[in-house]
Amino acid sequence: MKKLAILLIAVGGLLSGCIAYPVSDRDGGVHHRDRDRDGVPDRMDRDRDGDGVPNREDRHPNDPRRD
Repeated sequence: MKKLAILLIAVGGLLSGCIAYPVSDRDGGVHHRDRDRDGVPDRMDRDRDGDGVPNREDRHPNDPRRD
């Protein structure tokens, strides 16, 4: 039990130092939202949620669970 507690404290200490920061793209701008993580920003993606249904035909273009 002590070993588990020490392990959890050590992992917590390592993870507490993690930070998030914006990453620049090729144009020098900040990455825009990409819901389906396909590398195409949502504002340019023809299928934002990655469900296989184009946004113009998808009644819920931001929810992959619903067409």
